[in-house]
Amino acid sequence: MTTHTATPAAPAARRGWGRRLGHSDLLFAIAIAVICAAVLFATVYPLYFVMIASISDPTAVATGRVAFLPKGISFFGYQQIFEDARIWNGYRNTLVYSVVGTLLNLVVTLPAAYALSRREFRPRRPLMLFFAFTMFFSGGLIPTYLLYRDLGLLDNWLVFILPSALNVYNLIIARAFFENSLPEELFEAAMLDGVDYFRFFTTIALPLSKALISLIGLYYLVQHWNDFFTGLIFVRDYDKQPLQIVLRDILLSNQAFSGGAGGAGGSGGAYGQRYADQIKYGVIIVSTLPVIILYPFLQKYFEKGVMIGSVKG
Repeated sequence: MTTHTATPAAPAARRGWGRRLGHSDLLFAIAIAVICAAVLFATVYPLYFVMIASISDPTAVATGRVAFLPKGISFFGYQQIFEDARIWNGYRNTLVYSVVGTLLNLVVTLPAAYALSRREFRPRRPLMLFFAFTMFFSGGLIPTYLLYRDLGLLDNWLVFILPSALNVYNLIIARAFFENSLPEELFEAAMLDGVDYFRFFTTIALPLSKALISLIGLYYLVQHWNDFFTGLIFVRDYDKQPLQIVLRDILLSNQAFSGGAGGAGGSGGAYGQRYADQIKYGVIIVSTLPVIILYPFLQKYFEKGVMIGSVKG
């Protein structure tokens, strides 16, 4: 008898408890969705506004009439940008610096991280200490300039690649990945089959490290793509300047002209005061578009890579 009376009550209690959890879960899901939507809007809208402003009438943009849809569509800014030889020269230089620099970064970082991850490599702790020391202390700008001068790197395209061949932060990420994600039993089994360290690294460790390679490769690529300080300080030959320096010069020249300082030999005078802002927005889109296009193809590996080094249970 007790069994018959308790059996209907238990499901009822569970249904009531489930209804209470359902309402709270629904409110929580709605709150999370609203927060995520707000964050997404705050992240995407500035880029979207730059895109529509680059093809809208500059007067409409300046008066605040452009919010979600372009007005007075005009491609004059892009026409002027693509007719400017500095843009294409800067694009070429930046692509060379980014691709060659990223390949060199991976060639240097991955073997170094693998060697430092091996416990039988006795000097690994002192070496890691020396690497970490450079994250907190540097020689300063003037000693660095003198060093680059003595090495012949001033006005040399290699100044964009060789000094930044290794990023210690990425080295630490790669070292943590090799230590935590590659089982020691895998290495021992390979050694029993006659595989040495180099062959294990090239044939086993690297194929299992696609997420790591994509993650630090993307970090290095963005670092090279956004680098303007190197060209600003160490390069005087304008033909070797990256796209970011060209972007900076166009923005400054058009800003000066739109403020009334152009016209007497200024490079921004050819663009016209009316379309200075349109060219500014267009240059931003042109300079960031390749990296934006690349992100979706690496997103899958990027999501895996950001968890490298996390606590696993």
